[in-house]
Amino acid sequence: METTQILETIRMIEEEKLDIRTITMGISLLDCIDSDGEKARGRIYDKITRLAENLVKTGEAIENEFGIPIINKRISVTPIALVAGASQDEDYSDFARTLDKAAKTTGVNFIGGFSALVQKGYSIGDKRLIQSIPEALATTDFVCSSVNVGSTRSGINMDAVKQMGIIVKKTAERTADKQGLGCAKLVIFANAVEDNPFMAGAFHGVGEEDCVINVGVSGPGVVKRALEKVKGQPFDVVSETIKKIAFKITRMGQLVGHEASTRLGVPFGIVDLSLAPTPAVGDSVAHILEEMGLESVGTHGTTAALALLNDAVKKGGVMACSHVGGLSGAFIPVSEDAGMIHAVEKGALNLEKLEAMTAVCSVGLDMIAIPGDTPAETISAMIADEAAIGVINNKTTAVRVIPALGKSVGDTVEFGGLLGYAPVMDVNHHSSADFIARGGRIPAPIHSFKN
Repeated sequence: METTQILETIRMIEEEKLDIRTITMGISLLDCIDSDGEKARGRIYDKITRLAENLVKTGEAIENEFGIPIINKRISVTPIALVAGASQDEDYSDFARTLDKAAKTTGVNFIGGFSALVQKGYSIGDKRLIQSIPEALATTDFVCSSVNVGSTRSGINMDAVKQMGIIVKKTAERTADKQGLGCAKLVIFANAVEDNPFMAGAFHGVGEEDCVINVGVSGPGVVKRALEKVKGQPFDVVSETIKKIAFKITRMGQLVGHEASTRLGVPFGIVDLSLAPTPAVGDSVAHILEEMGLESVGTHGTTAALALLNDAVKKGGVMACSHVGGLSGAFIPVSEDAGMIHAVEKGALNLEKLEAMTAVCSVGLDMIAIPGDTPAETISAMIADEAAIGVINNKTTAVRVIPALGKSVGDTVEFGGLLGYAPVMDVNHHSSADFIARGGRIPAPIHSFKN
């Protein structure tokens, strides 16, 4: 390795906030299924704590030896609706508390997989899990939950969409003493992926190996610094610049993933290429878009800039690693991105523009605080819109919104840490209640039939 490359890497880490955002161990719990819920929970705890016993220690050792910051060490598990469905329990919050206990024992930051996949309909386990979400998130510290309500192959389960609007509201109420923090750990997906290492939407898919290591990289600051050197040049140059940086970032992720895999004796899964921002200065996706020539993210041209960024990140990453997966693109969580927060505060960015941006980014309406009196039907309609974008465009979309009880537009909600803070954003005040009340299923689009 040339000296210039070493110095460049050191600069990217020290000055431009390059890091590994997460190493996530995916664990299958299918062999923990039992008709006795207590026995199943015992098996779940034993398996997680056995396989992930050295996950945090290994991550810290790699961080110290290679000098690469690894911000989070996490676990994802098989969707609990599938595991708990065989039990006679009617409330699955005890399963969530078991996951939480395992997370605390292993020392990880979060554990994902209190999840249900209902894109085409409900099983009994799905129904019970969804009903348990508010209590589960209110009585745990590290558990994350997700529900997949649509897919390109199946269409959109509008009964589930309706229910999730209600669940989001109930979760906000149950965690009102923590600024509605439970909603920050609840994601509603369309086209959810099985190998996502990022929270709150990570779960371990049934098609995955028994145990696997997935890595999520980051580095918005590195991309912005690179674009500063090509100011005013054509978009061809912009795209090439991002691709080269994405290649380097992905290589680092692959290195860490393989090293963790070897030391833990667990197969390496994928590198997720996503640019994940934080509230820290110099770590913003919004600032990358503004570096392309936008006065503020949210103005006309923002969607085009984001589309270019997302595509170039993917192209650069897939050249660096054969096993790319997860969401892989650019995240636009409002509360976790200093540039997004500033754009909302000065009126340049609204929900409608964010929705347009989700058609070309990695996920969807993410970490957005809305007025506490927003009707459940309006939240359901937001979920339906995002699901439609995902289903029609054959991409992952999601909604993670936080009804801020007792707060209105212009107020702020503080979450702290990587979750940051969010200005409360206005929603459309015209009713969607009759639309949501129809229920049923929106059929799969015609282009889903590819056989």
